[in-house]
Amino acid sequence: MFMAHTLRTKAREELIDITRTVEEDVSFSGIKEGLCVVYVPHTTAAVTINEHADPDVRQDILKQLKVLVPKDCDYSHLEGNSDAHIKSSLIGASQVIPIYDGRLMLGAWQGIFFCEFDGPRDRRFYVTLT
Repeated sequence: MFMAHTLRTKAREELIDITRTVEEDVSFSGIKEGLCVVYVPHTTAAVTINEHADPDVRQDILKQLKVLVPKDCDYSHLEGNSDAHIKSSLIGASQVIPIYDGRLMLGAWQGIFFCEFDGPRDRRFYVTLT
């Protein structure tokens, strides 16, 4: 089963919790055991799994990524968003989550996050369930 989702990001860099959307996809599918793939088809965005109980963790991740990959550097890419491309490559375009008993097998504190590194923009992400 394949689902396409759209969202509008609000800032140049942000982590948006998409856990509930993906959980609803799993519930709707009726799949009891299998795999869930969340994929982001953008070169300046990504998807990750991390703590969703404390929003400070999201801010810490973004803050440290800015230190590791600064916006202003001697990049060759002329669009001014090389840092976003690098961050996207570091985090990755997809995540695979097992499904058991009709539920995502996320840890107690884990959530799924769409990572925006070059917004605000209209974005997409896809969920495939098998």
